[in-house]
Amino acid sequence: MMSDDNQDAFRNVSQKPGLQIWTINNMQMVAIPAQGFGNFFEGDCYIVLCISQNKGSGQSADVHYWIGNSSSQDEQGAAAIYVTQLDEHLGGSPVQHREVQGNESPRFRSYFKNGLIYKKGGVASGFHHVDTNVYNILRLLHVKGRKHVTATEVEVSWNSVNNGDIFLLDMGKAIVQWNGPQSNRREKLKAVLLAQDIRDRERGGRAQIGLVEGGDEKDSPELMKVMMAVLGQRNGQLKEAIPDDKPDQVQNTSTRLYHVFENSGNLVVQEVATQPLTQDLLHSSDCYIVDQRGSSVMVWKGKQASKKERQEALNRAVGYIKAKNYPSSTSVKVMSEGGESAMFKHLFKSWTDKGQTQGLGTTYSMGKIAKVEQVKFDVMELHARPELAAQQRMVDDASGDVKVWRIENLEVAEVNPNTYGQFYGGDCYLVLYTYQMSNQRQYILYMWQGRHATKDEITACAYQAVNIDNKYNGAPVQVRVVMGKEPRHFLAIFKGKLVIFEGGTGRPGVVNPDGGARLFQVRGTNELNTKATEVLARASFLNTNDVFLLKTHHICYLWYGKGCSGDERVMGRAMSDVLSKQDKQVVMEGQEPAEFWVALGGKAPYACDKRLQREEPPHSPRLFECSNQIGNFRMTEVDDYAQSDLDEEDVMLLDTWEEIFLWVGNLANQYETKEAWNSAQEYLRTHPAGRDPDAPMVFVKQGYEPPTFTGWFNAWDPHKWSGGNSYEEMKKKLSDPASLSQITVDLNSSNLNKSPVGGSGGGYRAPGGPTSSPPVYRFHGGDLSPRPSTPTSPSTQRAQTSVSMTLSPSPSFRPSSPGGGTVSPSAGGSGMYLDPELIVNKSPSELPQGVDPGQREDYLSDVAFENLLGTTRSDFKRLPKWRQSDMKKKAGLF
Repeated sequence: MMSDDNQDAFRNVSQKPGLQIWTINNMQMVAIPAQGFGNFFEGDCYIVLCISQNKGSGQSADVHYWIGNSSSQDEQGAAAIYVTQLDEHLGGSPVQHREVQGNESPRFRSYFKNGLIYKKGGVASGFHHVDTNVYNILRLLHVKGRKHVTATEVEVSWNSVNNGDIFLLDMGKAIVQWNGPQSNRREKLKAVLLAQDIRDRERGGRAQIGLVEGGDEKDSPELMKVMMAVLGQRNGQLKEAIPDDKPDQVQNTSTRLYHVFENSGNLVVQEVATQPLTQDLLHSSDCYIVDQRGSSVMVWKGKQASKKERQEALNRAVGYIKAKNYPSSTSVKVMSEGGESAMFKHLFKSWTDKGQTQGLGTTYSMGKIAKVEQVKFDVMELHARPELAAQQRMVDDASGDVKVWRIENLEVAEVNPNTYGQFYGGDCYLVLYTYQMSNQRQYILYMWQGRHATKDEITACAYQAVNIDNKYNGAPVQVRVVMGKEPRHFLAIFKGKLVIFEGGTGRPGVVNPDGGARLFQVRGTNELNTKATEVLARASFLNTNDVFLLKTHHICYLWYGKGCSGDERVMGRAMSDVLSKQDKQVVMEGQEPAEFWVALGGKAPYACDKRLQREEPPHSPRLFECSNQIGNFRMTEVDDYAQSDLDEEDVMLLDTWEEIFLWVGNLANQYETKEAWNSAQEYLRTHPAGRDPDAPMVFVKQGYEPPTFTGWFNAWDPHKWSGGNSYEEMKKKLSDPASLSQITVDLNSSNLNKSPVGGSGGGYRAPGGPTSSPPVYRFHGGDLSPRPSTPTSPSTQRAQTSVSMTLSPSPSFRPSSPGGGTVSPSAGGSGMYLDPELIVNKSPSELPQGVDPGQREDYLSDVAFENLLGTTRSDFKRLPKWRQSDMKKKAGLF
């Protein structure tokens, strides 16, 4: 039962979008302030609640409980109970996650874009209130990871350092980043962002950051003096790089569904089905476990399952892991019927949410490709609303220029424009589409592969596509199109005249064999979404929902199924004029003449079930990183992705279910690019939901992203690639003498020998946790001789070194606001930075006194600004006013 105390604690839980974190202190939930987010003490357990505002309407919630490696069983048990009670308090709708230190889920990591910091100690060592802007700090952080960064406190000694990773020496008012010689640019950039995050959130922007390249230490003599003074003299070679963790398994070859229930007090786990799973296997009265071969265990709770079953779901998942001898770090997620995660739905061949509403309204249906209702678009609307372009898979209204080549003798041959739209299954084609956007020419290059084309022709098609791509300086977006799986925009550019012949060739002078009567299935409601596909001329291939054309030597029958609409009949009539100049005879289903059946080889049963009126709802998109930066190629999912997650050094895979996008960064290597194509096909082939391996694949290069791609991202910034975000540029800013060499701070007179602000007895506090052991120093005039905090520390051998380090306040620093008060930024921008929680999603009356509701972004630190708006302050100012307003609204700064 939930106690009154617990109910009181839950009354303070906000149900507004955002992040809330608690730690377990004496078996009670204690809230962590925002400036402490991302700091996790290894001896503690935490509860993390993230409430998200979904596109369209409604909210979703995720509750995580995080288990530190040194936490006690009692704390773990208390955290699990609180998670269950919090789930009940929120109506049973949140998805519950169990997180183990070092094995956190991508979704959990996505909340902390700049990384997780693992800290020694925990509540058991004495919990204190949070003091911000404390500088009496000395710690060494071991930073690992390229996409998801973790920083672990290690002994302040060269013995902790290795050649492959990055280390942050944090001294309160100064942070020195040492980059291992074998670390790469992406890792260095992530570490810089983490260092800046520590400076801005924990130090109010008052700390300085210095960079040392481990392979070129002589280029940073002053910073190396500091490191030698604190870490001691270095004896011998540093340790070799620590291997990264084993690759994440994105897809698993086996997904199994189990029914979980109790029988005479015993837990029974009964296998129900293996992949591909279907939604009808789940019954509301029961609970189920979906096992992705041990990489992830998901529990589904039916709405009508007993209260005991629902409350025990998390414990049953943990018991299942033990019974299967899976690692204790195995990912666990618990969700209720109606509150399933996107990843859970992806495991099922199809998924329909009851009462689901489309985010864009009923005007734009997003169902199966063959039955999507499309309208003629205003080009500017698609360009101004990339989310609409993405949902509709349309970059424009298809009014651009089209040029078509056919592969002949492994070379490209121009196709007669009079036959544009006619594609033969024995051929391969290249279709170049040119259109205008923002007064610039944009290109899409479709590679159409016939079902009966030879392997050499398919290879030549890809090769010739590269040649055409090079002629346009790499600007075209390349799209692989497998016969019969044509994407929507491809249909649209042929204006209702797209005909796909099963076999044969369109090459001039070649006579295709006469097969007698030919049957074509026509699907579409307007010239933007119609195509005719040849099928076997047999009665069994008819379908009551469609229009068919039966072409014989003497006549062309236009057959209307009972389930087709008036618009479909109109398009069928138009298509019959494309296919045949013969007389047309309209045939209504059920009124066919005998000659019609004779031409089809006689009557036979065919599909006559009325089409379901409700379209299949869309699946949520998913983003993966494809990289071989650590020596072996792997795909890693990026949860809650943003444009900033697109890595210039890698290839990214965006799965929108109907299409697969491969985004290639400017610095990606050829091996990654080549492997990405293969991995995308393997991804589809092994997908648990039994995906179509011939789904269209779109090849997009950095800087040439079409709106059908950018529309899947919130607040896409077209200027992001123009500079300012690379590691080299970050390093240049941090190394600017004007920002790093104005004020001299002698370490022997710094705050390192003082007690922390607001405390007694030494030690330092990172926000949201207890103190840690204080560093001890002995001073001799200008010399600094660190003494060990423990008798066994090797730091006793450190040499005495006189050190002075030149520092100055960051030019972008503003004094931090203590959470309210009068704020009056001057024209020069020297006002106060505010905690984002004070100004995001707040009404004007809720804002601190003096804050201009229309200029809330001026009160954000640079890091908070980038996190919320996805771009730098300078790039934001270059955007048009309407775009700025749109980005501010999405970020809650309206």
